[in-house]
Amino acid sequence: MGVLGMVAPPQWGGLGLDWVSLALVQERLAQHAYFVGSIVNRVVGFGLMTMLRNGSAAQQQLWIPPLVQGTGVMALALTEGHAGSDAGAVETRAIPDVAGWRLRGRKIWISDADQAMALLVVARTDPDRRGSRGLSMFIVPRASEGLSMTPLPKVGNNAMPSWDIGFDDVLVPQDALLGPLNEGFSVLGSTLHYSRASLATTCVGSAQAVVNLCLAHLRDRHQFGRALSEFQVLRHRVADMQMRVDQARWIVRHLAWLIATGQPCALEASQAKVIATETLQALSNDAMQMFASQGYSAESDVQRIWRDARLYTFGEGTNEVQRDLIARHLGL
Repeated sequence: MGVLGMVAPPQWGGLGLDWVSLALVQERLAQHAYFVGSIVNRVVGFGLMTMLRNGSAAQQQLWIPPLVQGTGVMALALTEGHAGSDAGAVETRAIPDVAGWRLRGRKIWISDADQAMALLVVARTDPDRRGSRGLSMFIVPRASEGLSMTPLPKVGNNAMPSWDIGFDDVLVPQDALLGPLNEGFSVLGSTLHYSRASLATTCVGSAQAVVNLCLAHLRDRHQFGRALSEFQVLRHRVADMQMRVDQARWIVRHLAWLIATGQPCALEASQAKVIATETLQALSNDAMQMFASQGYSAESDVQRIWRDARLYTFGEGTNEVQRDLIARHLGL
């Protein structure tokens, strides 16, 4: 249907649409199944936009077509045991070699890694510079020799497997470097900028699904001789739920418009990520209370959304870090 290439230029087989169009489609996809909207997030946010904004002509020619055609996905390999929210603490090394670069280290909680056509790996290329300086990003094909992967069991999001990855002298050529040498933190920033916008949109769609499930439950279930929809406490609760979804929806739509019109929006990306993820988490918790034992069933859609939602307030940058970024924009 062209969904994965909606914002790609026609020269790459894309539809050449703007980010507002993508946000509308992604929200509706996630309303029916979060995972479907999440696929769009990972293909477009981690792969396509990273290549369009930072890839060389040769890298774009190699990696963009499979992303647009839906035959490949990229995984962002950033998190380490001591480098989660503190991305500048990355210890994985990229060591110069006559044939290119050799990567040594470990990454953890890397989603989609085993099925990805390539990993976007953040590694330290200047060991004398600490923090966010001296980091670079590399495109590492999944078939590279020296990669080892171990699956990590999770509470939720089981349709998006996560992996512990070892890099044992993984050799990549010189042209595997994505963006300028030692400027990987800025490349990472642009990647997370789009993926957070996409994540927020997906959370809005999933939050609307929660409200819809609750509405159907209130109409269909009867207690004390009346439908649950006739109890004011529940009517007011679901009204509050819908208002929270709409509030999150409008900050997400505003962010999409800023991206579509090429305006700076780092502040709004952090705001949208916090508001949308916390809305989904709060609403899925309210729905579990409303559904009671029916929601607690392992076959319930409500419990699945509830388990999945717990990830998003700390995935792709914790909400605490987002609040700190927002405070900086306020001059603090």
